[in-house]
Amino acid sequence: MAASLSAAGAAQRSWRNPANATVQHVKWTLIAVGLLPLLRLVAGYFLGWLGANPIEFITRSTGTWTLVGLAITLSITPLRKLLNWPWLLRLRRTAGLLAFFYACLHFTTYIWFDRFFDLDDILKDIVKRPFITVGFAAFVLLVPLATTSNNAIIKRLGARLWRRIHYAVYLIAVLAVVHYWWLVKKDITQPAIYAAVFFLLLALRLFWKLRDVTQGRNAGDSKRRPIENQRA
Repeated sequence: MAASLSAAGAAQRSWRNPANATVQHVKWTLIAVGLLPLLRLVAGYFLGWLGANPIEFITRSTGTWTLVGLAITLSITPLRKLLNWPWLLRLRRTAGLLAFFYACLHFTTYIWFDRFFDLDDILKDIVKRPFITVGFAAFVLLVPLATTSNNAIIKRLGARLWRRIHYAVYLIAVLAVVHYWWLVKKDITQPAIYAAVFFLLLALRLFWKLRDVTQGRNAGDSKRRPIENQRA
């Protein structure tokens, strides 16, 4: 019994602070798994697995995997706090770029196969169809997040400004869910699930933020009291 508990504790400690090689293996595994939906789409297109309307299937699939990528990206910080695995933050950039990759495929499918690069038609869609407007806004907001996801840009912007820019991911998640919700109209089961997931992740973030602020104020008050007592 003692030996099993000791082994479990050692395993937990090893995952709390793994070697760099282990983190790199996990990162490449995430990339490989993240590219499987693309391989499925490519194989399905050539083998005829995508049904009677392959363009719609590709559009829906790439949109879905964009949402999945956003959900994984936003879940990394809560998992890091809950599991006490700081190294998970090193996967957040990879997950975010995978989400952006599928968002690019989603957008490209729309402007290429659905609208055939007809700029006038695309602009009319953006203006007249609310779900297109919201989806386009989410994609536009994703671009600066993806382009600032490298160490050189982070150093140039500074950590504080970089974090403020990347807080936009929560707005992007909301816009993406609204885009999906307005698209399906009738069966809202899947967008409702994503909305619940994003709401939970945002609620956790706000809870921890408020707790940190409260603890900081309490710590400040406890430091002031001895000084005030000495003056009295």
